[in-house]
Amino acid sequence: MNLKKTIMGIALIFAPLLAMAQNWPVTVTDLDNRSVTIPKEPQRIILQDGRDILALALLERGNPFAKVVAWNNLPKKQDTETWNVLKRKWPEAEKILDMQFSDQGNVDLETIISRHPDLMIAQLRAKPSLVQSGVLAKLEALHVPVVFVDYELHPVENTLPGIALLGKVLGQNERAQQYITFYQQRLDMLHQRLANAHKKPLVFIEPIAGVAGLDNGCCFTHARNGWGGLVEAAGGVNIGSQLLPGATGNVSVEKIISMNPDYYLMTGSKRPGKGTAIIPFGYNVDEKEVAAAFNALLARQGGSSIPAVTQGHTGALYHHFYNNPYNIIAIETLSKIFYPELFKDIDPLADYHTIIKDFTQIPDDNIVLSYTPSH
Repeated sequence: MNLKKTIMGIALIFAPLLAMAQNWPVTVTDLDNRSVTIPKEPQRIILQDGRDILALALLERGNPFAKVVAWNNLPKKQDTETWNVLKRKWPEAEKILDMQFSDQGNVDLETIISRHPDLMIAQLRAKPSLVQSGVLAKLEALHVPVVFVDYELHPVENTLPGIALLGKVLGQNERAQQYITFYQQRLDMLHQRLANAHKKPLVFIEPIAGVAGLDNGCCFTHARNGWGGLVEAAGGVNIGSQLLPGATGNVSVEKIISMNPDYYLMTGSKRPGKGTAIIPFGYNVDEKEVAAAFNALLARQGGSSIPAVTQGHTGALYHHFYNNPYNIIAIETLSKIFYPELFKDIDPLADYHTIIKDFTQIPDDNIVLSYTPSH
């Protein structure tokens, strides 16, 4: 009788785990609304956008690189300190084939096929390039599944469905749900408080400000995608959404001055090489260097004439939140800038460390994610 009770107890303990186990094949609907069948558990993954390693870090926690056979190592090119942290923890990541293309979706078909992949994860914004180059059709002909995720075109709407999708594709539903619950709780709290906001601030945000140096002027921006979508999710009115015919583009300083935004914001991340004046946000960076770069950018010709700049209504954030499943931290940070009284108890940096400690095994190093003149 005792043995029977013991066996029944063990069965009850493991029942939830068995219920969560993934059966193969699995058919999913990706963020392009395509039905995709994954015949077996993926073992040889290609990442069209290397920043998706941060999504894998939520799901394949022990080693997000273990199943990756080729990727576009954007962290190395655009976020050097994140790359340094990742390769220190998982040094074998340096041996993975880097396809060395831009982040627009252009990949080399022969390179992909040579790695014998059984799954490609791609960003939805890259689909036009993948279709035009014939990569998507060729992979389909070779029966290599391709799933599209999206944290940029529609960041708030698509981030959690993307994590749920990858959880199902990789057989990590439980871990996906853990992060989804955390993210949704934070987002619900933000929405509840923003419902009490009366006047929405008009915002101009300049992503990767200073990437071509201090003399190249201002002002590149995003429409409703990327940073524009995050500004709007945080209760702001994004100037780029009103003016740009496409996803990104430039707005003259004169136009910005005439629209008189309540806030002028910038983004940046530490990058390799010289000739850039970008704000070096990221892991293990010197806050004094961040402040110096921020002030130098504000002093650019024309930019210093923007009323929000002269009034001190400025700030800056870590750039890669615009295409990153941790973007809830950017929404929190922006909300706190726009509505300091509504969000004075919110600590976005602490929430970022919670993500890293509780949902990944990325080393929890010091990191600078934002800067405002009052801090």
